[in-house]
Amino acid sequence: MPETPSPTTPEPGTVGRLSGIDILAFVCELFAFASLAIWGFAAWDLPWNIVFGVGAPLVAVLLWALFVSPRAVLRVHPFARAIVELLVYVSATIAWWSLGATWVGLVFGVVAVAVGVIAGRRRFA
Repeated sequence: MPETPSPTTPEPGTVGRLSGIDILAFVCELFAFASLAIWGFAAWDLPWNIVFGVGAPLVAVLLWALFVSPRAVLRVHPFARAIVELLVYVSATIAWWSLGATWVGLVFGVVAVAVGVIAGRRRFA
């Protein structure tokens, strides 16, 4: 007789309950992608602003989907996954710095790294 999953066990192919850290990590991802788009559109003159405004977040989303997302296309070592995640966050931080919004970049960098460390430690628990 097939066993029915318990209420605490997620169905295969689904994600379990979301925690506050999961939501913060998602907000950090979205903010990083938006930051790269803002940087691309604000830091360059026409036509390069369109290229970088669309291209920078597109490359970041592609890297995230390939290596970092919960349903990543390529399964890599957790250290490599953390490096790609850190690369996206550092890129967004540097983008804010280059726009002259040093405090926004600094606060985002600290929050994103803290959330990333906590979320990464939870994955290994």
